[in-house]
Amino acid sequence: MAKTSHHQQAQPAAQRAATLRDAIDDANYRYYVLDNPAIPDAEYDRLMRELEALESDHPELATPDSPTNRVGAKPVAGFAEVRHAIPMLSLANAFTDTEAPAGVDPEHEVRDFVRRVEQGLGIADPEFAVEPKFDGLAISLRYEAGVFVQGATRGDGTTGEDVTANLRTVKAVPLRLRGKAWPTVLEVRGEVYMPKAGFDAYNARMLREGGKPLANPRNGAAGSLRQLDPRVTASRPLAFYAYGVYLPPDPDAVLADRHSAAMAKLRGWGFPTCPQSELVRGVEGCLGYFAKIGAMRDRLPYGIDGVVYKVDRYDQQRELGFVARAPRWAIAHKFPAEEQATVVEAIDIQIGRTGAATPVARLKPVQVAGVTVTNATLHNADQVARLDVRVGDSVIVRRAGDVIPEVVRVIPERRPPHAKPWKMPTHCPICGSAIEREEGEVAARCSGGLVCAAQRRETIRHFASRRAMDIDGLGERYIGDLIEFGYVHSIADLYTLALDDFLEMKRRAEERDGAIPDTVKAGKIASKWAGNLVEAIEASKATTLERFLFALGIPEVGEATAKTLARHFGSLEALMQAGEADLTEVSDIGPVMAGHIAAFFAERRNREAIAALRQAGVHWRESAPQRRTDGPLAGRTVVLTGSLSTLTRDNAKDKLEALGAKVAGSVSKKTSFVVAGDAAGSKLDKARALGVEVWDEARLLALLESHGS
Repeated sequence: MAKTSHHQQAQPAAQRAATLRDAIDDANYRYYVLDNPAIPDAEYDRLMRELEALESDHPELATPDSPTNRVGAKPVAGFAEVRHAIPMLSLANAFTDTEAPAGVDPEHEVRDFVRRVEQGLGIADPEFAVEPKFDGLAISLRYEAGVFVQGATRGDGTTGEDVTANLRTVKAVPLRLRGKAWPTVLEVRGEVYMPKAGFDAYNARMLREGGKPLANPRNGAAGSLRQLDPRVTASRPLAFYAYGVYLPPDPDAVLADRHSAAMAKLRGWGFPTCPQSELVRGVEGCLGYFAKIGAMRDRLPYGIDGVVYKVDRYDQQRELGFVARAPRWAIAHKFPAEEQATVVEAIDIQIGRTGAATPVARLKPVQVAGVTVTNATLHNADQVARLDVRVGDSVIVRRAGDVIPEVVRVIPERRPPHAKPWKMPTHCPICGSAIEREEGEVAARCSGGLVCAAQRRETIRHFASRRAMDIDGLGERYIGDLIEFGYVHSIADLYTLALDDFLEMKRRAEERDGAIPDTVKAGKIASKWAGNLVEAIEASKATTLERFLFALGIPEVGEATAKTLARHFGSLEALMQAGEADLTEVSDIGPVMAGHIAAFFAERRNREAIAALRQAGVHWRESAPQRRTDGPLAGRTVVLTGSLSTLTRDNAKDKLEALGAKVAGSVSKKTSFVVAGDAAGSKLDKARALGVEVWDEARLLALLESHGS
């Protein structure tokens, strides 16, 4: 029996049955006719189970037009009708879902199915053909004299839609059979689906071109095949797998004595069949296959929602026969639903380690793919606006494998009347700094990079890195321990740490990790390690302005830009006082980067953190502004890649910059030339693709020598 609320239990059986029929019919219409499902498959299955149980308990409630007596909805008016020579029936389901109907044990249902097969055939451990249950659109293909003549959707199982012209555009569907000895008339059943890679590529293209992305691969396949214009279908990445074969008009005629042998014949005639199909024996073979496919589900190139077990021998299939809606010789064993409906109770902002502000939906707890989900990512403000997600909305949540749960669509007809559109907050919920979003950028970011607790680990890691403040020995592990045990709350706290702090931190970390070291030996090693680290922190106080600027982690400011800023302004004070207009006068700094720099220094907390660093003793030699516009390489941008035999990369960089060049870290159309040493990689490939001039080391040395460098 399905789970019901107190209100549902209070309804008379006839009224509840009518309510269920209306809900299922509405879901069928949206799913099959509009290609715009309002509820996930798991919810639909539960409604159907409850109605089946009601009609079983109250036979007088069963009606000829009940959803339990048919497979799907009527075909749309835009296509000609096709009456199937042999009905396309659905399969009974064995659920694997923690929210499946109460009292339903999926494994027990599979065991019960196999037991019924064994009893019906009078044998033990029958052989089953097993295959994934594809998440696409079921179709029928008719061939006459080896030529494809008609293709139809399943429709209501008896009558489908003629989509022959569209199916001809699917390259996986053979238009003429290969080989020979095929029957005069052949009907092949299978699934049109959209591969995961094709779905992702199509959506990426739609987003680039300003088009509408597809909701999911299943909807993409169904909607693509039911386009009135075959040219639209041809533009979609559709594929096909065959999983059944008939010889109409005789439903008992077969190609071989077994389903597996018939599939082998189809492969020989040019039909793709699923490579993950197998033969197994008995219930343990079925359940073992289910576990194996479930483990590899996320790595499959196509979407599936379960597996199918079929008695392999055709004579045994005929002996077992059919019930009203499904064969007795086959069953679908469904995975936990990857999509479920729930309610958005709040929308909060989560600040990432780089400051990106991500909206997160706080959800009424729901089981999705076997896991209780209470939060789902909304990615960014544009995605929230596109979906129009509001607090109080009923939404469809998807979780595939280890992927973070996400909201994929809203159910608008369930929206409460006073739900308001969501807006990105103006200030960080962690540190109170302003949340900024530059024009043309997708992500909004917290501007409190130096003080925001959510960004603390990444801020300190970058600050201590070799090309920044170069605090040798302070790796991510120790940074994490310093933060976890409360020794540092900002980068300035690094300069307050003493030898005993590091020794105590290491001891606490070992206790946390359950380590039992040799006390005497470990003490000597720890003392040396801690002493070296204290010395490295002290040594880092003497630096250069360009290193310090790079270490601050200002958005968009890399090493080359930090050096340019240091030379242009000469002092930190002059840079901090510069406005966006002043910054855009600096070579290679455009409006977006100028906005990031100005916003960083305008944030009061960042200025306070910089003051604390200088008070702790961080210093550098300041110089007069060097706004050089001369030199043989002035105005030219150079990229170094690979290993040079006579110079280090840093040495080559310094010499090029002394000649007026800007040395960048990546290749673009603005790159003047690339110097390629040994083992040059992707930068060299990109330079060639963009037509950028490439120099070898000998040419670089000749240039430097000609200018006395």
